[in-house]
Amino acid sequence: MSAKNRGTFTGLDLFEKLWPKDLRGARVGLVMHPASVNRRLEYAVTACIKSKKFKLTTLFGPQHGILGQTQDNMIEWEGFRDPVTGLPVYSLYGKTRKPLPGMLANIDVLIVDLQDVGSRYYTFIWTLELCLQACHEAGKTVVVLDRPNPVGGHITEGPVLKPEFASFVGLRPLPVRHGMTIGEIGLYVGDTFYPGLDYRVIPMQGWKRRMWFDETGLPWVLPSPNMPTLDTALVYPGMCLLEGTNISEGRGSARPFEMFGAPFVHPGTIVKVLNEFRLPGVAFRPLSFQPTFQKHANKLCNGAQIHVTDRERFKPFKTGVAILKAIHNTYPRDLVWKQPPYEYEEINLPIDILAGTNRLRKEIETWTELHAMERWWKEEVRGFEKIRKKYLMYK
Repeated sequence: MSAKNRGTFTGLDLFEKLWPKDLRGARVGLVMHPASVNRRLEYAVTACIKSKKFKLTTLFGPQHGILGQTQDNMIEWEGFRDPVTGLPVYSLYGKTRKPLPGMLANIDVLIVDLQDVGSRYYTFIWTLELCLQACHEAGKTVVVLDRPNPVGGHITEGPVLKPEFASFVGLRPLPVRHGMTIGEIGLYVGDTFYPGLDYRVIPMQGWKRRMWFDETGLPWVLPSPNMPTLDTALVYPGMCLLEGTNISEGRGSARPFEMFGAPFVHPGTIVKVLNEFRLPGVAFRPLSFQPTFQKHANKLCNGAQIHVTDRERFKPFKTGVAILKAIHNTYPRDLVWKQPPYEYEEINLPIDILAGTNRLRKEIETWTELHAMERWWKEEVRGFEKIRKKYLMYK
């Protein structure tokens, strides 16, 4: 039976079969998190400990921790010694986000097995970037165990990051919805910025670019505490923009990023304004909710829930911008852009580093028409698609 008929197999499912012969016997470090599981829900660390192809010596964890133990954004965690394996665990979201030379001293190869969600803001791809940088400097090999882009590899959307707005929610030029796997992003970043780096990918089998995660046959495990479902990942490319404002993006509720609101918003009014944009593949339902933590904790927020009616037509980034415009145009004195610091950025506004440009904010402030805004980021995406074509590994 073909892999296609049986579903998708990740790099973790296949690494024993496909491990490079020249790397056999290597000392290996593993970058992982709770979603680093195979089809049988076996953790990557367990599978790697059992491997006869290499010796696992070191563990690393990204934002939210190797155990997924930090609930909210921008909460650092400290390394420890794993009580089960006895291996050292190094934090890549604490005193450093880039592996330090001492952390790499006992390895020859760094395996990265992280589940991305297809948005430039999601920090795991930038943990990969900093691992590439550190391994390039130290002469170490990087092997990515590839995983699906949950929201497909066939749709791109949003502005391409400008270098002057680089941060840990975007270090290199990528559109917001990039349509690439983490292995493909590593190919692009490594080839463009770290020539000579020994970079390898254990590719998936049975994954096609137009596949959504629920078509892979793979189990969904939360890659971070506020990414509970595929539905969350689908709206995230637009709704994460609200992190740069005083509007709740639904953190502290049962449906983070699928609902939004603030004490000063009227639900019926904001839904009426949003419906005037005639956005494709989406409907809005007025609601009220009370976040248990983060913005407006324990206060009644009014707004709406996003219901995606056609995920192929739905434009999450355009929808997120429409929500910002609707709130700005209806409550111009109440909408506030959050101030730095945000994700280690001390100067640029959070909304600007999320968008990867200050043009988006300025055009919202000057009441520019949504379709006029969409034209320029569409043009940027078309330019990036010509670059990314070289690095796409799957049909």
